[in-house]
Amino acid sequence: MRKFNFLFWPVISGVLVAVLLLQYFPDFFNTSPQAIEIREVAQPQTSALGNGPVSYADAVSVAAPTVVNIYTRTVVKQKIHPLFNDPFFRNFFDSESIPQRERIQSSLGSGVILSPQGYIVTNNHVISGADSIIVAFRDGREAVAEVIGTDPETDLAVLKVTLSDLPSIALGHSDAYRVGDVVLAIGNPFGVGQTVTMGIISATGRNSVGLNTYEDFIQTDAAINPGNSGGALIDAHGNLIGINTAIFSKSGGSQGIGFAIPSDLTKQVMQDLIEHGRVIRGWLGIEIQELTPSLAESFGLNKMQGLIIAGVFRNGPAHLAGIKPGDIMLSINDQPIIDGKKSMTQIARLRPGKAVNIKVLRLGESLSLSATIGERPKSRN
Repeated sequence: MRKFNFLFWPVISGVLVAVLLLQYFPDFFNTSPQAIEIREVAQPQTSALGNGPVSYADAVSVAAPTVVNIYTRTVVKQKIHPLFNDPFFRNFFDSESIPQRERIQSSLGSGVILSPQGYIVTNNHVISGADSIIVAFRDGREAVAEVIGTDPETDLAVLKVTLSDLPSIALGHSDAYRVGDVVLAIGNPFGVGQTVTMGIISATGRNSVGLNTYEDFIQTDAAINPGNSGGALIDAHGNLIGINTAIFSKSGGSQGIGFAIPSDLTKQVMQDLIEHGRVIRGWLGIEIQELTPSLAESFGLNKMQGLIIAGVFRNGPAHLAGIKPGDIMLSINDQPIIDGKKSMTQIARLRPGKAVNIKVLRLGESLSLSATIGERPKSRN
């Protein structure tokens, strides 16, 4: 027994260490793979998915009759010989005696009937410069359209035809739609005839596309091709949520990035053009400069929020409200200014005479000022 005594205490110590490890570090001897934590719903959400439509035929049947094809004709005068384009050669001829020939240039697009009185909305670029505009309806009728008004700054135009029993589309509130909602585009791409494509809302409030002065586009991946311009972007119930306007494409065809003018903006522009012959836009009378990280730091701002007032028009709404060059405009009606273009569009959509609260930062001090919106002067070309 004596010769095993020297093993007694090492064995006891090893057992005690093992007990302590098992008690305080239970995973020490566990060699099995660590379990992956996955959170799952209690049961499949089949009820919500099962109630979704398996067909959009009802929505199309409601909206499609209100989408029209627009054909334009423009007379283009051309000199019969390239020499007449030479200024030196033209000196030997009277400008009226230079022989010319006429060429008819045709183009096509789409439009949407927004009123049973015959008012049709389309893109301004569809009918710009046209000498005659023919509207073809889904029921086979055709009519010559009169231009009621155009607004190049939003690329919208309002036409009117004198026909009876015209269908009209219901307008949805475009601000209520969300990214991911199903949408359908209806138009006349490439002149093949009325075509419907489906997608979702990819983004809202796109304002840096560089197409128009005032941009607040709905972005969609529904296929939009040449000829779709001016057509309808509708929801799954057949309500209008936008006017298809443009695509982002390197090939000229649809690549899943299309833009539509929201129905709320379309309605305002249409009503102004019909009632006033022009679009009435709000105006503060300021010139702005976007903040940069270095400028924000120099003004003591912790985040990129606000616009620098670079200039103020004398006796304009901002000047009368006490806004000064060098102020940092932080919010309009308690809505923080994050994007300069979006804020200017917000001001433009306000009606003249409306009072707004503007928060500015001046020399490190926050001020709350009240301004009365004026009407934006007509653009000088």
